[in-house]
Amino acid sequence: MKAIGLTEFGGPDVLRVLNLPVPEAGPGEIRIRVHAATVNPVDMLVRRGIAFVSDAEPPYVPGMDAAGVVEQIGEGTDTDLKAGDHVMAVVVVSGTHGAYAEHLVVPAESVVRVPAGATDVEAATLPMNGLTARMALDLLELPAGATVAVTGAAGAVGGYAVQLAKADGLRVIADAAPKDEALVKELGADVVLPRGTEFPELVRREIPDGADGLVDTAGVAGLAIGAVRDGGRVASSVGGVEVPGERGIETRHCAVPRTGPVRARRQRVVLRAGPVG
Repeated sequence: MKAIGLTEFGGPDVLRVLNLPVPEAGPGEIRIRVHAATVNPVDMLVRRGIAFVSDAEPPYVPGMDAAGVVEQIGEGTDTDLKAGDHVMAVVVVSGTHGAYAEHLVVPAESVVRVPAGATDVEAATLPMNGLTARMALDLLELPAGATVAVTGAAGAVGGYAVQLAKADGLRVIADAAPKDEALVKELGADVVLPRGTEFPELVRREIPDGADGLVDTAGVAGLAIGAVRDGGRVASSVGGVEVPGERGIETRHCAVPRTGPVRARRQRVVLRAGPVG
């Protein structure tokens, strides 16, 4: 099979078209014929050898999200899926072979059916991004009617955070560059404010006491924490971001763990008319 991968770490120029054996699905696994895969920021960290580097020998094939059809089900695998089903999958980084390939083998619990009406391209943006956004909101534990601020709202994770927050009954205040304001509004944000250093001040103009929680998908939690009320919560999806503890605010980092794919079966995601990001 053909795949896009690397044998050494570095910039985009290290990516190559590789010819690799077609993997076989073992017990508890499903092989997918990949129709679409998403490029995530974490893929770039893997490519550069900064994070999630496997101990296995190269080549490495990046890719954490895929959509396609079920091609093979491993012997004894407990699943209601069958060959030919349209599915999407999340690949938790731990091995060498990700979604940038014609065929992908993943644990059965990492695979779910594509939502009705979604294309392969749309579905491929959903697994890791939607799951991360869902986890961030779960960590905030905000009741319906509360207010959440979202940074990076025009991005893949941020866009799903906006949609899911609205589905949870939250009021959403989001940031956006001028070119993305209409998109973020379409996703459901109640208030869209300019990105940048003035975001906390602008949020406080809307809510003098501050937002109940913050979902940071842009790596600016250290700055944006000023938008959060005393005793509020911050959930950041960006690793390595230092968030100062202050005013009784609780900060949490959200990342899909190895057990995370199981959540894919019960995540609540609102799909818009096209890919997010």
